[in-house]
Amino acid sequence: MQNRKPPRFADRLLTWLVAPHLREEVLGDRHERFLRQVEQLGEARARRRYWRDLLAYVRPEFIRRRPSEFPEPIHTDMLRNYLKIAFRTLAKNRVYSFINIFGLASGMAVAMLIGLWVYDELSFDRHHKNYDRIGMLWQFVSFGSEKSSYDVMPIPLAAELRNKYPDFESVSLSVFREAVLTSDDQKFARTGHYVEPDFMRIFSLDLLKGSRFGPDDVNAILLSESVAEAIFGDENPLNQLVKLDNKQSVRVVGVYEDFPDNSTFKDAFFLAPWKLFAAIDDGAKRDRNEWDSNSYQVYVQLKPGAGFDAVSAKIKDVRMKRDNPPRYKPEFFLHPMSKWHLYRDFKDGVNTGGTIVFVWLFGAIGFIVLVLACINFMNLSTARSEKRAKEVGIRKAVGSVRSQLIAQFFSESLLMALLAFVLAFVFVQLALPFFNEVSEKKLAILWSNRWFWLAGLGFSLFTGLIAGSYPALYLSSFQPVRVLKGTLRASRLATIPRQVLVAFQFTVSVTLMIGTIIVFRQIEHAKNRSVGYNRNGLIEVNMNTPELYGHYETLRRDLLNTGAVEEMSQSSGSVTVQYGGTTDFSWKGKEPDTTPLVMSNFVTHDYGKTVGWQVLAGRDFSRDFSTDSSAIILNEAAVKLMGFKRPIGEIIRRSGRPYTVIGVIRDMIKEDPFKPVNPSFFALGYRSVNVINIKLAPQRPTREALANVEQVFRSYNPAAPFEYKFVDEEYGRKFGSEERIGRIAGVFAGLAVLISCLGLFGLASFMAEQRTKEIGIRKVLGASVFTIWRLLSHEFVLLLAVAFCLAAPLAYYVLSDWLQHYEYRTEISWWIFAVSGLGALLITLLTVSVQSIKAALVNPVKSLRSE
Repeated sequence: MQNRKPPRFADRLLTWLVAPHLREEVLGDRHERFLRQVEQLGEARARRRYWRDLLAYVRPEFIRRRPSEFPEPIHTDMLRNYLKIAFRTLAKNRVYSFINIFGLASGMAVAMLIGLWVYDELSFDRHHKNYDRIGMLWQFVSFGSEKSSYDVMPIPLAAELRNKYPDFESVSLSVFREAVLTSDDQKFARTGHYVEPDFMRIFSLDLLKGSRFGPDDVNAILLSESVAEAIFGDENPLNQLVKLDNKQSVRVVGVYEDFPDNSTFKDAFFLAPWKLFAAIDDGAKRDRNEWDSNSYQVYVQLKPGAGFDAVSAKIKDVRMKRDNPPRYKPEFFLHPMSKWHLYRDFKDGVNTGGTIVFVWLFGAIGFIVLVLACINFMNLSTARSEKRAKEVGIRKAVGSVRSQLIAQFFSESLLMALLAFVLAFVFVQLALPFFNEVSEKKLAILWSNRWFWLAGLGFSLFTGLIAGSYPALYLSSFQPVRVLKGTLRASRLATIPRQVLVAFQFTVSVTLMIGTIIVFRQIEHAKNRSVGYNRNGLIEVNMNTPELYGHYETLRRDLLNTGAVEEMSQSSGSVTVQYGGTTDFSWKGKEPDTTPLVMSNFVTHDYGKTVGWQVLAGRDFSRDFSTDSSAIILNEAAVKLMGFKRPIGEIIRRSGRPYTVIGVIRDMIKEDPFKPVNPSFFALGYRSVNVINIKLAPQRPTREALANVEQVFRSYNPAAPFEYKFVDEEYGRKFGSEERIGRIAGVFAGLAVLISCLGLFGLASFMAEQRTKEIGIRKVLGASVFTIWRLLSHEFVLLLAVAFCLAAPLAYYVLSDWLQHYEYRTEISWWIFAVSGLGALLITLLTVSVQSIKAALVNPVKSLRSE
């Protein structure tokens, strides 16, 4: 018992708390008293008694610090009083409160919108159950000195992977096609996939009715919920017959829920068996055992524990290990589903990113706009708080302790931040329809996502605490005597943090302005590029049904006879899409070790007149020359590749067959308008065509011309809907991503400038109010309105000049790096910086001038009447 000791932590706490002259009295006989209590009460009760006695000494008269320095508990009545004062303060300063809350709410709303967009991008395809184990086959091929990447595969590869590599749990061939679905009088052109049964095991397919088709099913089909409802309405679609492309009748065996919008398969409105496609498609029949015909997709699911990199290394040389390895040296690899959407770009065998660049870009913009709003909030909060110094002095004089003042200021700041958070939700809800239209998405507020709420509320609390920290900690430390005597003056250094934050706002705003201009300049630069043909009045019709094949001459004649059509032709694919190419191409002087890819285009005689291509040398195809069946037309890029100085009459061999060059055309942009045009050839091929090209007569109204064209098509193909595409609209979609990014960036840049202007307006108001007497004295002494305006504006102009010197090199560095992603790109001209700088200066002066001129026009008698 004699070895028992009191709690050592209690001793140390008491020693620190108790004033020095009382320590001996308090601690003198603690050990003996503790031992006696242990014998009488037991050890547990003795320790509790020891703590009780210790706390009895912790009273204000014994504490070595002043009682006013210790926080008092905040009671409900006191909290209610804080909120009441906070609301009264907001109501008293309506303009300041509106600017502060509206500005912060705008920044929060921008951050929420961008956060929803980023969340949608990052959650792409994540609804699939086996997301982390799903991949797609890609290949690198060597055409000359560079490696190109493609996501198309040969048909035999799927069976090879399935049978010889145990790392794969499932493998499925797939091909994406548009088809006409017909049932009774209902006709719809929809896109979908022909797939092997493993496809439905790889991807999460939510069946609503029926079942999946099996490996032996041929004449079966699965429909999406939207298509099944469009075709059959309220009728049960199961076991109903649907005709595909007016060729094959298939039975509906199941209905699945539509894939979400942020899915690779959002356009998969039907799924049909691969065996059906292999039976009805001539290309699939031809490519059945062809290892060098790459036109199809292969999807896989790895077994648990298998890694994408390890499996890619195993399958890399599958083709090169077989007989007759090709010169383009294909290297197969697996591209994980997690990278399908955001990391699709490859250069020379290395993944260089993709849409992830825009995710980071908009994430940064959202964060910056939010920071701008917070800067406004903090600047205005700290600026206005200095006006409350006398309030602090009076409250201290009547007995308020510092903890109460701190709680008061923090409660006001938190109240404004929470009000801004609520207002931000209103802004987001109102802006979502417009934002969805601009971004081409279907975003919605994540009401049921707890992380969304935690992030929003957490940020509001954080912002409120940061913004309220200055008035709470700084103003509450004022000595009431100095405040009430008027001897307290703010240091000149007190404005430096505010100036730094304003300069940061200017820097961000100018950078965003420069960036927005350059993004739109890049888009316009590509749009103004010569496309090599005439898109005006040009439409395309896909030859989905067999009724449109084999009637070229009669169909052309009937269309021309309507007077609504200027010319018609057919081609192997769209004018705006490059479908395939060949390396089996040779010419005089070709280096034997090179295998360049030359894009293939098969057309009918009237193709050139229909699309209006520009012949630079030689002639177009003509029915007057029977030898044109062995003729070929090259584009500029092909002539440059082959090194011909006089290409007309040169002999080129394709798959061993000789062709004579009869013409050279200007490069036609069929792919990415931001990249160089690929070397291409055009040859006559009536059996290889699948698209009808129609040039509408310019003298006819478009609606009337289309009605006439539709009548002709219905006479040939009554079982299918008349579906057409305007070539200029299809070409315009090539700029969709850049235009969408440009529009979003422009909107957010404008909001950033607006938020900065709100902050400037508030600070200018504060400065004008703070210098009211100075302005009055200057006016009495003869100062003009212009002099007063210049006095109040020059500080902001200087800050803008400093910000411009920072923003210009920053914007040049970032945007130069961004433009490197485009091989065909605009230049960054000096006038862009000049326009941005002058624009920012004009906006700043207009914003500040509202308050400056207002202050300068005030009657000085009114300003000085209390002196």
